[in-house]
Amino acid sequence: MTVDSSAARKPRRSAAGKAGTTGTTSTTRTAAKKGTEPELVQLLTPEGKRVRIAKNARNAKNAEYARYVADITPEELRGLYRDMVLTRRFDAEATALQRQGELGLWASLLGQEAAQIGSGRATRPDDYVFPTYREHGVAWCRGVDPTKLLGMFRGVNHGGWDPNVNNFHLYTIVIGSQTLHATGYAMGVAMDGADSAVIAYFGDGASSQGDVAESFTFAAVYNAPVVFFCQNNQWAISEPTEKQTRVPLYQRAQGYGFPGVRVDGNDVLACLAVTRWALERARNGEGPTLVEAYTYRMGAHTTSDDPTRYRHDDERAAWEAKDPILRLRRYLEASNHADEGFFAELEAESEALGKRVREVVRAMPDPDTFAIFENVYADGHALVDEERAQFAAYQASFADAEGV
Repeated sequence: MTVDSSAARKPRRSAAGKAGTTGTTSTTRTAAKKGTEPELVQLLTPEGKRVRIAKNARNAKNAEYARYVADITPEELRGLYRDMVLTRRFDAEATALQRQGELGLWASLLGQEAAQIGSGRATRPDDYVFPTYREHGVAWCRGVDPTKLLGMFRGVNHGGWDPNVNNFHLYTIVIGSQTLHATGYAMGVAMDGADSAVIAYFGDGASSQGDVAESFTFAAVYNAPVVFFCQNNQWAISEPTEKQTRVPLYQRAQGYGFPGVRVDGNDVLACLAVTRWALERARNGEGPTLVEAYTYRMGAHTTSDDPTRYRHDDERAAWEAKDPILRLRRYLEASNHADEGFFAELEAESEALGKRVREVVRAMPDPDTFAIFENVYADGHALVDEERAQFAAYQASFADAEGV
């Protein structure tokens, strides 16, 4: 499998997608029609060229953040590329395992590697991370073994890792609630007098949740050292961004009294720089920041979703041209920072990772299908007992059918 080009495959075009059954006037699509791009921090163009930093109004934002990656070395650039490639390879393997019946569900990060790796590599070991359920790249940066992410999706555990070992909280399925956890934790960090920071990840859909609004309020009032990192991948399942907000998401921070910034979420250098800046603010006692990583979900929301029913193929094609991995590879090659030997070794490493993931998952036990009935009530309940018996009879019916 050629990992760094897997996003470039051509999706099929469905009748629903052709008809355009949902809104198609989001910021991305509107900007494309007008021939303009949304204003955002960008340090590496889709063509793989470093953005020229000039002291004028148009490049003021880029110049402000460029200094946070001014001393980045070729080795560190190769490291970022390796992170993204291996994360995508792991993600592709997990998707395949779900299709083969080894996982119950999987939430792919395809297309969002730069946002996650850039921000994840900006954190320090003593920082604390609160993810959603799609932050596989951030987990990688925090040193969590990728195979530990899969137990929950197989149904054999409720998380799979100790959050305090890597300062990486368990995945949160409830939309938006982790921002409250992060804010409370950050308030505690400030009370303890520590100089570490907290970062909370959520999506554009979660930004519509009341939990997120409450988190913004508390973080602002208590000057909590927290970074709210929103990965705006344009779709909250099948709901486009313009159905959720009338203003760019990063501008919402203004109403709460702290800064917000929009960054090119497919530019790993820009994501690294902006997140370093935001975390530095938090550690210096300057309070919260909202970072909107403007990116795109290349695949389905989860493996139970069919994106061809609500979005156009040409939209995905436009974003494939901005692929974060291909972008950095072009830069590495043009700058002579990586040779074919590096890419060949990385391809072999990615295949080895895929093999290890397959072996570990297939060695996991099957989920206990009756565990759902346990611990519902402390002393048992007649209705639960009845439902358990019905389910047992249903399961037994398959064994009876096989014996016929």
